[in-house]
Amino acid sequence: MDLVFYHRILKCHVLVELKVDDFKHEHLGQLNTYVTWYRQHMMIEGDNPPVGLLLCTGKDQALVQYATASIDNRLFVSKYEVALPSRQALEQFMQAQRLELLGHE
Repeated sequence: MDLVFYHRILKCHVLVELKVDDFKHEHLGQLNTYVTWYRQHMMIEGDNPPVGLLLCTGKDQALVQYATASIDNRLFVSKYEVALPSRQALEQFMQAQRLELLGHE
């Protein structure tokens, strides 16, 4: 497990697994093992079940949905970037968000 947090408001552990490659169902199996272990060994009275978060550099949404279909644990898969966007890309994104919030297209 790469990162473990305890969310005071949700009253649960949040387990974060980082992968520097595309999503593979093996990654999800590994995360599920961690979440199950935390549920059995780390939860105390009043805790909610742990949440697992798998962050990959690439993901195929259809494959993720198929891989998570039969897993009861609360597992989430998302994509992250290994480098920051350029200053120009960030400025364009911020301008587009600003216009959207103001109701302009």
